[in-house]
Amino acid sequence: MRRVSRPVSLAVLAAALLAAPALAAEPVSPVSEQAELRDIAAQVRAERLKADIEKMVSFGTRHTLSDTKSDKRGIGAARRWVQKEFGAISADCGGCLEVVTPSQVFTNNRVPNPTEVMDIVAIQRGTTDPERVIVITGHLDSRVTDVMDFKSDAPGANDDASGVAAVIETARILSKHKFPATIVYAALSGEEQGLLGGKVLADYAKAQGWQVEANLNNDIVGNSHGQSGVTDNTHVRVFSEGTKAVETPEQAAKRRYNGGEVDSPSRNIARYMDGLADQYLTNFDVVMVYRTDRFGRGGDQTEFLKAGFPAVRVTEAQENYTRQHQNLRTENGVAYGDTVDGVDFPYLAQVTRLNAITMASLAKAPTPPSQVKIEGAVTPDTKISWAAVPGAAGYKVWWRGTTEPQWRYSREAGTATTVTLPGVNIDDWFFGVSAVSADGYESPVVFPGDAGAFVSAAPAAAPAKP
Repeated sequence: MRRVSRPVSLAVLAAALLAAPALAAEPVSPVSEQAELRDIAAQVRAERLKADIEKMVSFGTRHTLSDTKSDKRGIGAARRWVQKEFGAISADCGGCLEVVTPSQVFTNNRVPNPTEVMDIVAIQRGTTDPERVIVITGHLDSRVTDVMDFKSDAPGANDDASGVAAVIETARILSKHKFPATIVYAALSGEEQGLLGGKVLADYAKAQGWQVEANLNNDIVGNSHGQSGVTDNTHVRVFSEGTKAVETPEQAAKRRYNGGEVDSPSRNIARYMDGLADQYLTNFDVVMVYRTDRFGRGGDQTEFLKAGFPAVRVTEAQENYTRQHQNLRTENGVAYGDTVDGVDFPYLAQVTRLNAITMASLAKAPTPPSQVKIEGAVTPDTKISWAAVPGAAGYKVWWRGTTEPQWRYSREAGTATTVTLPGVNIDDWFFGVSAVSADGYESPVVFPGDAGAFVSAAPAAAPAKP
């Protein structure tokens, strides 16, 4: 088909020029430059991560159904070691960590006999906003090919001693700093038997009345050499849900009509992490994956999502499946099994740096704004409003094209809680708001309405059957 060009009227050109200032802002990072975050990143040590993983591997197997009495082998010994590490970290920071061991007894098709599943959790209370909680998790349990085999050696060096090592290293570093919000460091059990440890901690969080703003679940984060032969030590994947697991039918109807499929709080946490990596890490980037988890697979973050808490999964860019869920053996020259030699410790250190600066930035920033609303139907302008956030010194309004993955434009709002964007048509853009502290730490962006709200009510429990 031949294109026919048409002359553009002076009125149209004038209108475009008038609208341009509203769109002239350059893309900016999620937070102002913070020397403290650079210092936190610099403190991560690959040699400590390696020592932690080697210690966890030394317990032979950490299968959820393995020995709980021995001090040398099994899940019990591994849990007590993590508890001791958290205790030592707490002693080093003047008792800043409270170590708790929430547990539940489970029976299911992977747990044939009633078994206690226990998490090891260290809580660093916030100074001014302790009910607001940022959580980092990894799972301590391991397995081999047969998920029910609790006797064979299951080193679990990458799946998921790497995640637990990242949790412990983050605790070592952040425990030396003070934060308005509470930070929780958790080594979970029972993941391989049905995401049981994630449920234990999510239930504990609800029972404690925690306002969980984010869960960073680190699962398989230490390998850079893929089974395909590709090596990638400069990227990490962050998986995030599109629509909320706790979305009601009424909320879904509004979201389908007005948008929000790619703007859950979990997805805006992923964007936040991507911005931090761009700003603070050298030659290391986040690949945002628009899925709750890898295809057909799962992780403990889904239990947080079911509880109405924002959560993401952090996973290496290139997986090697010959080293996951495998009996230790060599076949046709291929070594199977999740052993220490399959972990790239400098790469794991980069992933840990990303976690540490994200946890710190979230805990330093104000609470993400609530009651975010937009108006502007049948007008050329868009009005965005929100409720004031305690501790916020100011706010920033964001917008981007509806097919763009990252927030593109922003405007400072000062202390106002309502901003009108002249010439920015509500039909053509997605909008959001972030809160900024007096020292420049910024919250994740919040998309308007229920689809983007960081605080969700979990679905009511089904009534008991008579």
